[in-house]
Amino acid sequence: MERYIDLKKLSLDELAGVINLYPWFGSARKELCERMAGLGGEDWGAEQYADAAMYLPSRRMISDMVHSVRREDYADKDISAVIRRYIAEDSGAGAGKMPENGVSSGRDDAGQRQVRVVGGDYFSQQEYDHVRKEEDGVFSRFAAMAKQEMTPQERREHESLEFCTETLAQIYAEQGYYDHAIHIYEKLILAYPEKNAYFAALIEKLKTED
Repeated sequence: MERYIDLKKLSLDELAGVINLYPWFGSARKELCERMAGLGGEDWGAEQYADAAMYLPSRRMISDMVHSVRREDYADKDISAVIRRYIAEDSGAGAGKMPENGVSSGRDDAGQRQVRVVGGDYFSQQEYDHVRKEEDGVFSRFAAMAKQEMTPQERREHESLEFCTETLAQIYAEQGYYDHAIHIYEKLILAYPEKNAYFAALIEKLKTED
């Protein structure tokens, strides 16, 4: 049975890797445009949409995506301006009252201005720390401590592991880019030492095919 790749199951990084290997792969470019449109679209830029449209049989597919994104009305897009305006206001005006625009302001015990946004996190980090139990967030604290103890080089290597996945390595291997696939498997061994035998076997197999 002939193998194929389900584009909808790929992550954004893996999808970008496929397009990098096959720039003319119109279906992959269309899938990436749909993903970016779902995330907001306009931040991606019109140039990327126009470039993808060149590889599709009908440019209307991309045009419809762009227009649908621009028709979206994001109610919180000006929230930063609202917050800045309330911070600049006199603290005595409307304290303890929730205005119609969904932002509440006031002062804490230290006299500092507080801004509450409906839908946001109502409590401050200090308030969370006050009620947090000793056993809360054990794993997150260990992760934070481990990250703080990393050297700059180790931190860069750790961040680069986020872009290495077994699926992307398989894509490289299937297209004959064995060195790229081996490099990813080596990074996965560092990230998942419990699976080092599995990844090492894949590396040995690729070396025999290289």
